[in-house]
Amino acid sequence: MDNFSSPVESSGIYFQSGGKRWEINIMLIGEYKHTIDDKNRISLPAKFRKELGRKVVVTRGLDNCLFLFPNKTWETNAKEMAKLGWRRDARGFTRFMFSGASEIEVDSMGRILIPDYLREFASISSPVVFAGVHDRIEIWNKKHWDAYKKKIESQAEAMTEKLGTTSFK
Repeated sequence: MDNFSSPVESSGIYFQSGGKRWEINIMLIGEYKHTIDDKNRISLPAKFRKELGRKVVVTRGLDNCLFLFPNKTWETNAKEMAKLGWRRDARGFTRFMFSGASEIEVDSMGRILIPDYLREFASISSPVVFAGVHDRIEIWNKKHWDAYKKKIESQAEAMTEKLGTTSFK
């Protein structure tokens, strides 16, 4: 079994996809709204700071948001992405993720400065939404998040049936 590594003890929560099963050792959950200050810094939600450490990786995400990873989680995911090979889609996806990635230091007040090119990619402006999603945080433009959330909330039952799972342990 492959493990996502982090400084946090095992959560006992597993993620399965494509025939592989990974234990998720970090659990980032919740939705938080924050504002961007006059120096373009964003304060990370206090609930996430301990899990993240002093350096994080922010990259282009899917669905027009940004993905923020704890450094160790990024390293684990990077190793998995490297295994994708050289097919056209694999090359494109790894370029999308790696070329957009930026290692960012968290300051003593828990703030980060997201590079302009990433803010432009996800249309990040104040206020922003931080959404904890297992081992990563998604950073959203609040208007985009509200529209996306409304859509997935209306489709949750159909998605569950399509994925073939309705049981939680």
